[in-house]
Amino acid sequence: MNFTGRELRSNVAEDGTLRLTLEEVTLDPPADDEIIVRVEAAPINPSDLGLLVGPADLSSIRSEGSTDRPSLAFDVPKERLRAVAARVGQSLPVGNEGAGTVVAAGASAKALEGRKVGAFGGGMYADYRKLKASEVLALPDGATAADGAAMFVNPLTALGFVETARSEGHKAIVHTAAASNLGQMLQKICLADGIPLVNIVRSEEQAAILRNIGATYVLDSRAPDFQKQLLAAISETEATVGFDAIGGGRLASDILTAMEQAANARSGGYNRYGSDVFKQMYLYGALDQSPTTLNRLAFGFQWGVSAWLLMPFLRKAGVEVANRLRQRVVDELTTTFASGYTRTISLAEALDPDILRAYERKATGEKYLIDPSRG
Repeated sequence: MNFTGRELRSNVAEDGTLRLTLEEVTLDPPADDEIIVRVEAAPINPSDLGLLVGPADLSSIRSEGSTDRPSLAFDVPKERLRAVAARVGQSLPVGNEGAGTVVAAGASAKALEGRKVGAFGGGMYADYRKLKASEVLALPDGATAADGAAMFVNPLTALGFVETARSEGHKAIVHTAAASNLGQMLQKICLADGIPLVNIVRSEEQAAILRNIGATYVLDSRAPDFQKQLLAAISETEATVGFDAIGGGRLASDILTAMEQAANARSGGYNRYGSDVFKQMYLYGALDQSPTTLNRLAFGFQWGVSAWLLMPFLRKAGVEVANRLRQRVVDELTTTFASGYTRTISLAEALDPDILRAYERKATGEKYLIDPSRG
């Protein structure tokens, strides 16, 4: 039996126009090791927005298409086209993860038929999605599609941060944009696992979110004495690794500087090349798209700054580690890794200009969920 439904696509044309459309797609019956999932919930993550509208000038948004088949168009500034040259002319499906019900399964995957599953296979902003059985996890009994919709990107990233810190011998962690869904998960993991965590936010309201779940170290980067608070927290925790969702500006540099100052205070001596303590910052987001500024002479010569991405981490960690982390997500799906949503929208509403502006803001405490069954 074939399944026909809509799929949300993003396409950058040679003339620099980015278009979002709903395309009709027909899926053939699943092969032996494949399943077809009727998508019932798919979150809008910052990583999805990077593919959805990343290079576009959002002020140029304009509606095209019809009520039944809406589409949006944007201009991509010339200076950004080079960065997306490899995708020009390609109609790309969007949606890293989601959940739904298995409506068809190949012979070796029949046990999944009728089950609710979470999936991390891309192209999840769709009515139906064909996947390998190995790309999904069956949800625990009683869990809804909304419970399992975001069981991969944020949970595995938060667990990956802890795994990275442990494997590199760090005692404590610094995290920015820390009141996000991911940040709250990381705080819960660190509390359970006994790892000190220094959270950096940008408002007292965000700080309250973390304190309400048990956070000890919560710093407001806009406070007049932020640098003093940062040094005090890093000195107390001996944090030597940070995960930065901001990306642009000098926050990563300020964190490395505080780590160096804390290390020098512990050593009690002077070395012209700085402390012997290695300090690492990982940039995993780009909430600030300006250049990253590093005052490298302020933190000696024992440091590193690099990117952190989930899929390369999982490949490097290996199957055993990846399976262990996935099982923890399943076991704690409705506790540690529960996600809250501001609003649930339909596929068509995802292409409403006003709604797109709202979810593209990536505001703390506001997370949108797509339910294709709503239209």
